[in-house]
Amino acid sequence: MKSVSTIDGVLLIDKAPGMTSHDVVAITRRVLNTRKVGHCGTLDPLATGLLIITIGRGTKIQDLLMSEDKEYVGTVRLGQTTTSQDADGEILEEKPVPDLTRQQIDEAFGKYQGDFYQTPPMVSAIKKDGVPLYKLARQGKTIEREPRLVHVYGHELIKIALPDVEFRVVCSKGFYVRTYAHDIGQLLGCGGHLRALRRTASGKFRVDGVLTVDELRGLPIDQIKTRVLSLPEVSRLRGV
Repeated sequence: MKSVSTIDGVLLIDKAPGMTSHDVVAITRRVLNTRKVGHCGTLDPLATGLLIITIGRGTKIQDLLMSEDKEYVGTVRLGQTTTSQDADGEILEEKPVPDLTRQQIDEAFGKYQGDFYQTPPMVSAIKKDGVPLYKLARQGKTIEREPRLVHVYGHELIKIALPDVEFRVVCSKGFYVRTYAHDIGQLLGCGGHLRALRRTASGKFRVDGVLTVDELRGLPIDQIKTRVLSLPEVSRLRGV
């Protein structure tokens, strides 16, 4: 029987589309043969990008790492609202997309700047009486959700090719980019949903050059271990 390894630290992974954050945790457990593994901030199956995996004693700083600001690049598809506010949901309503100018779109994004309250989507991991909302949503139930205070530090319109708008947003923890896309679509009068999403940064950590899921599965374990950041390294990188 293989002994369980003792590895402590943080592993930065570029999550692939179509898998859950928990899938990445399970692969990490298996590859590194260690039980104590967690992640910092769920990425939906549709999303790709930076997933911070904590290992061993690294799980003790999980809440600290989760509390940091995030950066995302996403695409909102205007003209369609969906049950999940993203492309994985069923279409609820379709409307024609007006010939919007860049200024009109930028002004809609600008309405969600600084501090504001955001109502979490039904398809989320928030729990009501111990049951995740997404499970209630699957049963066709909708319950009232408490709006949450969030913060957007800034946004950038990368590309406009209607009905799609590609954007970058820097935001606080607990921010739902799906809801952001949905709400902007409502402001523009035609509805919208999140078609694609990639987390590009979390705190001081960026997605560039990090380990892919395929590399996590395929590289020799010794090579993967060299990519695990020790807790002192994490502190230095965070500037603590």
